[in-house]
Amino acid sequence: MKKDRKRIPWFLFPFWLIWKLVTGIVEFTGRILAIVLGFVLMVVGIIISATIVGLIIGLPMILIGVLLVLRGIF
Repeated sequence: MKKDRKRIPWFLFPFWLIWKLVTGIVEFTGRILAIVLGFVLMVVGIIISATIVGLIIGLPMILIGVLLVLRGIF
């Protein structure tokens, strides 16, 4: 199979390279932020779930935290 790759003109290559670098940094930062926020939500959800009344709020927080961590990893 042949890949359809767009060719970058030589005079635009430095701008394309900078753009790829910036988007890579932003994507990596977003992943790290999602993982950290997911862990925080899981910890807070576990703490809130210590009471029966807190289970109503704690369990969804834990679930959202797990989903954020999974999204950040994969």
